[in-house]
Amino acid sequence: MNYCRTHGIPALFSFFFPGLGQLVKGHLFKALGIWIAFIITGTMHIFGAGFLLWPLIWIWQLYDAYNA
Repeated sequence: MNYCRTHGIPALFSFFFPGLGQLVKGHLFKALGIWIAFIITGTMHIFGAGFLLWPLIWIWQLYDAYNA
């Protein structure tokens, strides 16, 4: 069942729950880093800066889940 760890499935998981694709691939520290980044950028929404970073992190983690 190696297909579950390559390309489409992890990217699909990350689309709905950021970081889950990295976790499925076995990249625990990347997943934790993504979750921490989303918590920080979510908190930054209060100050008006998180709305710029959140979509960039979301797109990057999708790309990473598909390719890495």
